[in-house]
Amino acid sequence: MKMLLISLTFVATHAFGQADLNAEIRKTLQASVQAEVRWALQQPPRTVTAQTSPRSAGGRHDFYSEGDYWWPDSTNLQGPYLQRDGLSNPDNFVAHRQALIRLSQIMGALASAYVLQPDRRYSEQALRHLKAWFVDTTTRMNPSLTYAQAIKGRVTGRGIGIIDTIHLMEVVQAVQVMEAQLDAATVAVVRRWFRTYLHWLTHHPYGIEEREAKNNHGTCWVMQVAAFARFTGHDSLLAVCRDWYKTVLLPQQMAADGSFPLELRRTKPYGYSLFNLDAMAMICQIASTPRDNLWTYETPDGRSIRRGISYLYPYVVDKNRWPLPPDVMYWDDWPVAQPFLVFGALAFQQPEWLQTWKKGDHTPANEEVIRNLPIRHPLLWLPHSFRTN
Repeated sequence: MKMLLISLTFVATHAFGQADLNAEIRKTLQASVQAEVRWALQQPPRTVTAQTSPRSAGGRHDFYSEGDYWWPDSTNLQGPYLQRDGLSNPDNFVAHRQALIRLSQIMGALASAYVLQPDRRYSEQALRHLKAWFVDTTTRMNPSLTYAQAIKGRVTGRGIGIIDTIHLMEVVQAVQVMEAQLDAATVAVVRRWFRTYLHWLTHHPYGIEEREAKNNHGTCWVMQVAAFARFTGHDSLLAVCRDWYKTVLLPQQMAADGSFPLELRRTKPYGYSLFNLDAMAMICQIASTPRDNLWTYETPDGRSIRRGISYLYPYVVDKNRWPLPPDVMYWDDWPVAQPFLVFGALAFQQPEWLQTWKKGDHTPANEEVIRNLPIRHPLLWLPHSFRTN
């Protein structure tokens, strides 16, 4: 925990060193946090055991989801599903993903409110949800993702399904924010759950496959592993994530101009570019240390997170300047208050980026947008979030 606090403090204070900017972020989010926590305090726990699908090859405690872009074959309705890239099938099973997102929203709201004004109601409500998801043997989720993003008639699960658990990142971050007021025994069990899940992520063939992905899936594997490794004190694995960012993600995914060519080839290039940049920025925020600051790292040919933000920023300010055709779905719903703007502003002393973030939508309602926002509670990721009493 001591190394965690040092790392987080370094990232913000070394880069900006201005308490008024943190205060500006708090002020911007205060109203939305207060509204969200009122909702969160009223929510009962609901885990993966609340709903099941007859198509799942797993058990009641196994997370299950189906590939978004896969549809029935109109010429053979009983046959294997066919892919339609970028077009989400509304009839696929996504209840477990929705439950997991709901957990991240509840925990994120409770911890954000705790940052603004500590209250035992927040930590007590958080404990109810933590126990249900990770402790209680009747409702807990198994620490694996063997059956995620299945495709009817083709596969019972896929490595790319691992992206569904990016929403557990703010759950573990919320635990760290409120840990001083959380039951130590419960937190210990939660950490054991994530140690087991980390082992699965780094040893199961699906996890290895996802790590090797050349697009946003590979980025999100590193982002998740970094967050869970930091939470569980797995320093060597956190170092692996830093190295992977520098030697694999930046050189293989980013072009010299700061764009992501593989994301630009998709049918939703704008949304995927935002998503991948957010994930890379969060790797920098999570994994940087005083000796290894990913925010300032550049490859020998100049690829860096700053170059990535500089490339995409003009199209956030004015989406009409986007040089490619509009995304096939959800074009009108992007951008929102993207995480790369607020953390990039802090890292590079860019008040213009912060002002753009402040004007963005901090409480998007569109389910697809929420699913593709890895971080929705920025207060949790600033150094002042961690309290010692």
